Amino acid sequence: MMDINNETEPEIFLLTGLSSQPHIRLVLFFVFLILYLITILGNGLIVLLIIVDSHLHTPMYFFLGNLSLLDVCYSSSTISQMLVHNLSKRPTISNTRCFIQMCASLFLGVAECILLAVMAYDRYVAICSPLHYPLIMNRKMCGWLATSSWTLAFLLTIVPSFTMQIRLCGHNVIDHFTCEVQAVVKLACSDISANVDLMSGSSVFTLLVPFAFILVTYVRIALAVLRIRSAHGWSKAFSTCGSHLTVVGIFYGTAMAMYLRPQNRSSEQDKFVAIIYGVVTPMLNPIIYSLRNKDVKEALGRIMGKEMEP
Repeated sequence: MMDINNETEPEIFLLTGLSSQPHIRLVLFFVFLILYLITILGNGLIVLLIIVDSHLHTPMYFFLGNLSLLDVCYSSSTISQMLVHNLSKRPTISNTRCFIQMCASLFLGVAECILLAVMAYDRYVAICSPLHYPLIMNRKMCGWLATSSWTLAFLLTIVPSFTMQIRLCGHNVIDHFTCEVQAVVKLACSDISANVDLMSGSSVFTLLVPFAFILVTYVRIALAVLRIRSAHGWSKAFSTCGSHLTVVGIFYGTAMAMYLRPQNRSSEQDKFVAIIYGVVTPMLNPIIYSLRNKDVKEALGRIMGKEMEP
């Protein structure tokens, strides 16, 4: 969320990465390559199933497809660079690429925050107003909510990025494996209190507000579920909400640990949380939905059955 724009700005940044030992970096390359492939294949499979299987042409799976697309883009913006740098003796990134990567990561992360809140609203309408659900969550409304998530994320991240300026005064070593905004801010040699306050305020708005909305939504869902007397109704409610709640817990837990903790934390802590937030979480999302979601497993079975037919 910043414009690194100063006459003494470095043209190239050095990234310390996760290790300076060549053999360890080679091991990390294969580890992150496997995680990246699982992320792309898992999320890509969910998107494919939602597109080709008419049984998944519902609002819930429309938003799930958007979530999977976000995870593919987010992991690609960070892991792909990590793979290249783990094979490089001197990992570097240009000023422009660093700025683009920061903007992309912030944009995709905020879009996911908002989209998870939209998915919570979808579950609320489905459970609390089942008779009006088709009318409320029609195709036009779903398209508007998804578009609004991406647009609002753009306005909250990309636009402010071109208004904030931080003087780096020639410092060009980023103690991180990617151009993470918190790591770049540490290179500043000028007073950045105003920028830090702005980023903290933005983090509160983009993290705590959607998270609070999700909590309130699920409290109302829980109250509605308690009024359901049939075991089938309970099972259906928990099956549709369980996966989403699991994803919300993992995503928001790591995101808050990343952006709402004190600024004086160690770089090693930052790197660990960034791995969970940017690498592990996008990989886990399709696994959570595919293992705990009956519709996704049935859609996969139908696709596999068609492929096996002569």
